[in-house]
Amino acid sequence: MTEHKGDCCTSPAAMCYWFAVSLVAWGVLSFIGIFWRPLHGSSAATILFAMAIGCGANWLRNRTLHCAITGPLFLIAALVFLLSGMTMTHVNGLFVWPFILLGVVIAFLLEWRYARLSAS
Repeated sequence: MTEHKGDCCTSPAAMCYWFAVSLVAWGVLSFIGIFWRPLHGSSAATILFAMAIGCGANWLRNRTLHCAITGPLFLIAALVFLLSGMTMTHVNGLFVWPFILLGVVIAFLLEWRYARLSAS
């Protein structure tokens, strides 16, 4: 019988799991970037794809609420940067990064509020 896990908050173990999965994903994507230049190791697209993969894995394993929000956010931003790098259309990162930062802050605030309400 499987046990249903509800959404929970970030723990040190969940952060370590996210970091480990993101690091492995970044390594694999960087290796692909050797052969396909848009995914080179230091590109924003590669880093954001790795973070999105880490969020997806962390949400599946630990059900961290903020990963359900930031994972798709990182994925969309990675696609924007990837398409910008592959086409003649250039997207200025100064327009994208504030939305990413705002989304991450909102996700953590929602998780914090959810945890505070659940505790009471």
